[in-house]
Amino acid sequence: MKKLKVGIIGFGSWGECHLEAYRALPFIEVAAVCDAQPARRARARELGVPVVCETAEELLREADIGLVSVITFEKAHLQPVLAALEAGKHVLVEKPVATDAAEAAQMLAAAKRHGRFVAPGHLLRFEPKYAEVRRLIAEGALGRPASIYMKRSRNHSLFGTYRRTHTVYELMIHDLDQAIWYAGSRVKRVTAEGCTLSGGDVPEILWVQLRFENGMLAVLHSNWMTHDAAGVVINDYTEVVGSEGTVQFDTDLAGVHLLGIRGRASTDLSVHHRQGGRIVGALKEQLAYIGECALNGTSPDVVSFEDAIHGIEVADAIVRSARSGEPVELGGQAALDPNGQGAR
Repeated sequence: MKKLKVGIIGFGSWGECHLEAYRALPFIEVAAVCDAQPARRARARELGVPVVCETAEELLREADIGLVSVITFEKAHLQPVLAALEAGKHVLVEKPVATDAAEAAQMLAAAKRHGRFVAPGHLLRFEPKYAEVRRLIAEGALGRPASIYMKRSRNHSLFGTYRRTHTVYELMIHDLDQAIWYAGSRVKRVTAEGCTLSGGDVPEILWVQLRFENGMLAVLHSNWMTHDAAGVVINDYTEVVGSEGTVQFDTDLAGVHLLGIRGRASTDLSVHHRQGGRIVGALKEQLAYIGECALNGTSPDVVSFEDAIHGIEVADAIVRSARSGEPVELGGQAALDPNGQGAR
């Protein structure tokens, strides 16, 4: 069997999840990992990674690597992505692909210049519930889609770490991508309000209304206010309303819950989970698809880097609207093609 060799740039907890998911795929071999932190490099060696480096430059000298996962901090994606593309590697860059739309555009331009792809880590397009909503919309089961509502809530204790990045980039970015995918259109107007309970610049609670060029309306709500004692890991909800039907799901109801003597504990099976020696979840499905594209020389069209760039443009407008208390207009955005893919 022909194998694809992969490198991982950034080896925090999510980088380790990438390693696990890649190793669950028989046609992929993780050849190298790099991280600036000695403890993370030691962990990679402990897990048996053949080549462990301190810098991306060292990793990219491994000539037989065909695909690189970039999993550095949110604001530090640009340089490793550009370096990997220049070295002739395909790239998967974790969300948010950038916190500046101009940097994201540089990534796409570099990919085209070097004849490689750069794919955004928007793994919910590979999660069965979210993908099924997209299928139902595309097949006309809802009639003419009119509105989208999405809620995303995470444990309050995580905010201490992720407040380093605005909530729209760290948490809401998934729902921005889903809304753009479902609407099949570009956003023309943004209205946002945030609640900052701790007194910092980053809101723990964020509400957003989007108006799309095709007339669709979306309301997105993200917060870091599911308290740990509630025993809920992922507390999300999606609903799309159309002229002939409504599709909806609640991740909390779809989860597995242990109601025991120590209280409630929930297990999320949708993103990344170890189960009986197997790895299951959307991360594995995403990496399988991106890996197959890299191995076969095909374009990863299930995801769209053009959509990712537009998502960052919308995110920037959300930050500005929340700070000013005024709507923000977006203009001159390229339309999506009829299949909901980003404009090429």
